[in-house]
Amino acid sequence: MSRRLESGVATDLVARAIVIVLFSLLSANLLGNFLRTGHVTGLLLLASESLVVVLTIVRRRTRLIDRSAAGVLATAMSVAGPPLLRAVDGSHTVPDAVTAIASVAGLGLVIVGKLALGRSFGIAPANRGVVVRGPYVLVRHPIYAGYLVTHVAFLIAHPTPWNAAVLIMADGALVVRALIEERVLSADADYQSYCRRVGWHLVPGVF
Repeated sequence: MSRRLESGVATDLVARAIVIVLFSLLSANLLGNFLRTGHVTGLLLLASESLVVVLTIVRRRTRLIDRSAAGVLATAMSVAGPPLLRAVDGSHTVPDAVTAIASVAGLGLVIVGKLALGRSFGIAPANRGVVVRGPYVLVRHPIYAGYLVTHVAFLIAHPTPWNAAVLIMADGALVVRALIEERVLSADADYQSYCRRVGWHLVPGVF
């Protein structure tokens, strides 16, 4: 095994371990909040993030991956952000049922998007194959759009300055990560054709 391949395997294993550790911290906080309050919005965020863990572990390896400083930083910030969120006990200004419905909508979009991607899902910006089915006929990054919906719902349910700051950082990085992914994929003729058909990044008619 070459040094470069060994380094890539080691980096991949470290990344997977970090994702699992961060997810464990998030699980402890959100499950604790649910047991104390019975509010389910946090559990729905947990369900969304659990898919990241599962698909990170089983994802397809790729040859073309972005290792730029901007790509690494954007990926790290967008992945590390959600586990830093903190559910707070107490009465909510918006009923839990409302934020739960919004979370279900976001989670549904994440699930449908990830089913369409299958093992082509990954953390770092890379070319794991061009997917043009399912919600990808509407926007280029439906999974990220689903994340944004669940994140906003969580922030409405748990509106603290800390959570707001974390999500501004994480979701800003998520948008940058999406654009970097497009830059990597733009070398693929199939993706160039796809972009000519689908012009919206995250929200049809908006961005």
